[in-house]
Amino acid sequence: MTLQGIESYALGAWVAPGPGARPIADAVTGAVFAEAGNDRLDMAALRDHARATGGPALRAMTFHDRARMLKALATHLNAHRQALYDLSYRTGATLADSKIDIDGGIGTVFVFASKGRREMPDGHVYTDGAIEQLSRAGSFLGQHIATPLQGAAIHINAFNFPVWGMLEKLAPTLLAGVPAIVKPATASAYLTEACVRLIVDSGILPEGALQLVTGGLGDMLARLDGQDVVSFTGSAATALHLRATPNLLANATRFIAEQDSLNASILGPDAAPGTPEFDLFVTEAHREMTAKAGQKCTAIRRILAPEAHVPALIEALSARLAQTEIGDPRREATGMGALISTAQRADVLEKAAAIGREATRVFGTPEAFEVAGADRDAGAFLPPMLFHCETPDTARTVHETEAFGPVSTVMGYCDIAHATGLLNRGGGSLVASLITRDPDVAREVALGAGAYHGRIYINNRTSMGEATGHGAPLPHMTHGGPGRAGGGEELGGIRGVLHYMQRTAIQGSPDILTGITGAWVPGAAERTTDSHLFTRRFGDLAIGDTLHTAERTVTLDDIETFAHFTGDTFYAHMDDAAARRNPFFPGRVAHGYLLLSFAAGLFVQPDEGPVLANTGLDSLRFMKPVEPGTRIKVRLTVKKKTRRTEEYGEVRWHVTLTDHEDDVVAEYELLTMNAY
Repeated sequence: MTLQGIESYALGAWVAPGPGARPIADAVTGAVFAEAGNDRLDMAALRDHARATGGPALRAMTFHDRARMLKALATHLNAHRQALYDLSYRTGATLADSKIDIDGGIGTVFVFASKGRREMPDGHVYTDGAIEQLSRAGSFLGQHIATPLQGAAIHINAFNFPVWGMLEKLAPTLLAGVPAIVKPATASAYLTEACVRLIVDSGILPEGALQLVTGGLGDMLARLDGQDVVSFTGSAATALHLRATPNLLANATRFIAEQDSLNASILGPDAAPGTPEFDLFVTEAHREMTAKAGQKCTAIRRILAPEAHVPALIEALSARLAQTEIGDPRREATGMGALISTAQRADVLEKAAAIGREATRVFGTPEAFEVAGADRDAGAFLPPMLFHCETPDTARTVHETEAFGPVSTVMGYCDIAHATGLLNRGGGSLVASLITRDPDVAREVALGAGAYHGRIYINNRTSMGEATGHGAPLPHMTHGGPGRAGGGEELGGIRGVLHYMQRTAIQGSPDILTGITGAWVPGAAERTTDSHLFTRRFGDLAIGDTLHTAERTVTLDDIETFAHFTGDTFYAHMDDAAARRNPFFPGRVAHGYLLLSFAAGLFVQPDEGPVLANTGLDSLRFMKPVEPGTRIKVRLTVKKKTRRTEEYGEVRWHVTLTDHEDDVVAEYELLTMNAY
């Protein structure tokens, strides 16, 4: 039989398997159908191609350009995902499993595209935090910035999520402006290759931005330096081996790891049988045991319940597991498909046997179970196996052994302190979950177990209709965990992008910081003109364009009219004696919002023009109270511009209100949408 060659994509071309190619079997039938790998790939050339071609092309784009690129990529993959579904069955995944992988991966790209447009500048420099005042007069300032690393990202991915695992790393990497070399696990590399073919054929990414190695990485890690990043997902043993590469240590090459995790879930003391929370807990535990046949890094491996509820929980969960049909994932009735390979099945059985020396198997018999529509022995099938550990305090294996399949262990706890102690016995996990309505219980778990977990998922009847589930990492939130889980932090919104960028402290004058960041800094040069700034279109405004208004006197009548008109009769505005007793006021003062209204009256140009809408203000501060008789004026400066569509862009204005003594009385940033 002719085997399908799973190709690599290197140096802009597809490369067929060669020496060192490994066979790949169908998880459902056990039949070998493909091979992948080529020991003759030139790793130095791949890295150089990423650095010399992909990197410069990506860095020439702004963050918004790259965000638009990601959106186009996600849209393209979304339109072609059926081909990925069809191929995914070979991994043993049901359609529901495949959607977690494929739709989840595409959705992650959409999220990073959106966050890139909303939370990052339409430029090449990301500012991290506020300006730091390093001198008394403000002529010497500091600003942290982040810029793309000038190396390559090496993504080493696991077998269980061949699409999501690639896309969840690729999206923040490309948004940062760094090219990627992706190395998927061989057992499911055919699905990753199919996804990369869709990406390459779309022509959306610049050349060199993405390369694929469907085999070993050879001496790649020995060629990296401090401008490169290694992002790894897999076992703790493999992570330790890779981390210890002398070249990585010598060059302090960034190494992000997401590895073994003994995740656990707690049934809260209030979640007794018969409550919606108890039923929710059973649903979550069942899903995490059977989705992807338990081959999820976030799956629940340890189930903690109050001692009194353990028998009822075992009974309810066993009943749900008994209703789960195991079989060919193409069958609509199949609730759980196969593991990725017979080798993985053997590994899970070995780990389950070790757990069985400390716990009693209360559900699932691997020697006798039914498989619908497939050969049970030829494919990589297993039944879900539930264990009960009666002595969790003295047990070790149940807290240290991850059977990466449909295996979980129930154990009882006495109180919340006991439960968090058992949680933490995992040595660091990606996620822990808690089903409770009690905020005090939730607080105790968060404080007691937060240091050992990257994410704590809490659910109950209030949130269950919209909650995403224990095992669902979201691109908005950090995915990773301390200790045994690897110490990494993937995803997390823009936090994930910063893993591929260098934070640098910039120090200099306001003009220097303005020139570097592309955002006007107070104290930098202003550009004043005769024409009103509100008469200019988005493209005609420049950073630093400034309008200085005429003065307006704030009167006592203004204050009283505003108070009665709005209903804001706070004593500091209406009672002179009471105001004087307040340490912040010299007597009656103007409302802060009255000052904002007067400011708008001073700088707004009333005629129809390019300003389409005022969309809000940020960072409002009132610095000095304004007494009746004070004259105020406004300085309005273009701080930042962000193009939103072909028709309009957002202008961020720096607004400063001063009095006739030139003291600042208020300061804020105004946002408007201006026609392009």
